[in-house]
Amino acid sequence: MLQTEDFKTVIEKYQYIFFDAYGVLKSNMGLVEGIGKTFAFLEEQQKEYFIVTNDASRSPKQLAESYHLLGLTAIDDERIISSGMLAKEYLGLKVKGGIVAYLGTDDSAHYIESSGLHTLPVREVTETNIDQVNALVLLDDEGFNWFEDLNKTVNLLRKRTIPAIVANTDNTYPINHQEVSIAIGGIATMIESIAGKRFIRFGKPDSQMFMFAYDLIREKKLVSKKDILMVGDTLHTDIIGGNKFGLDTVLVLTGNTQAKDAETRIHATGIVPTYICENAVIG
Repeated sequence: MLQTEDFKTVIEKYQYIFFDAYGVLKSNMGLVEGIGKTFAFLEEQQKEYFIVTNDASRSPKQLAESYHLLGLTAIDDERIISSGMLAKEYLGLKVKGGIVAYLGTDDSAHYIESSGLHTLPVREVTETNIDQVNALVLLDDEGFNWFEDLNKTVNLLRKRTIPAIVANTDNTYPINHQEVSIAIGGIATMIESIAGKRFIRFGKPDSQMFMFAYDLIREKKLVSKKDILMVGDTLHTDIIGGNKFGLDTVLVLTGNTQAKDAETRIHATGIVPTYICENAVIG
């Protein structure tokens, strides 16, 4: 029998909480019911919290606004740490001019544009400008024609020797309690295999993601990893990433990992969270 613990009892032990987004705080159906009580408790107890997410679909400001529209006003853009921020940093350092082609929504292209680079959706890459494309970034699973633009992406990589950056390593994301949707990480794996290329990936479980968040905290206060808790719904990203970085971890059962198969997955993968909770809700 799978043993779960009370989420409030768990987080009382830590001063800093890292939350994953999809499957922990929200799904395509909206916020996880009662999640606002969790943030009220954190504010009351003066605990610090950050959303550490592989969601590169929008800028941190736009992501914060999406929570506000759902009624969760405790999350502002300074509390959001996105894999898109790491992709932006890489592009700024490694790509010197030309065009950066992207798969994703216009909003997701914020990360490239804020690096001062010229962006172009893959659908607008043509024979007249393809020689100017110096990088490809896979940002989001929406905003493009899957059939036409994925084929165009494969052929772009066949014709140009350029870095391909994946700003979201997630293969899937939960859309409700029973179903998932294919994320850009899954699409990237398919294209990588077809094109015979190795892509550069940013996001959990990569340690860079956790170091980025850790460094932000340490700019303000000296803190030990023992003071930080990572809360996630996916063993292969949130939990193994947190474990490898030296953080205690909570697996919640509201997203990619369901209660009925959590124990089997943990035994099969060998990825063991510090705690298991039914959800990230207090009260």
